[in-house]
Amino acid sequence: MFKDFKDFLIKGNMVDMAIGFIFGAAFATVVKSLVTNVVMPPIGKLLGNVDFSNLFIALDGKEYSSLKALEKAGAPAIKYGLFLTDLISFIILGFVIFMFIKAYNKMKKSEPEAVPKEKICPECAMKIPIEAKVCGYCANTDV
Repeated sequence: MFKDFKDFLIKGNMVDMAIGFIFGAAFATVVKSLVTNVVMPPIGKLLGNVDFSNLFIALDGKEYSSLKALEKAGAPAIKYGLFLTDLISFIILGFVIFMFIKAYNKMKKSEPEAVPKEKICPECAMKIPIEAKVCGYCANTDV
């Protein structure tokens, strides 16, 4: 059992998958930073100097000046600003992965279509070689 498990781990597909996960995690971090530090500030500026990281609803009924103050107080809250930021990150990451898969599939060589080697005789419905001029079963010459 140990040998089978070792063979499974060492096979190329498992190593490729592990590299893909590592690369994906690093890429997700970069996208998250892009959204948080580059995309959301201009959107917030366009919407009247809104700081998305400070959009929340405190569930304890009190007012807090910032998310930091809310977290320091340990109050429960719906942090919809952070959710919007994460949602935009998800959409961008999903789009980039979609484009990557689309490009990969385009680059992948498609298998050539199989050339038929047989045809069906219209008279007796038997399979005959594609090059046949006369059906070997019924002697039909209209093949």
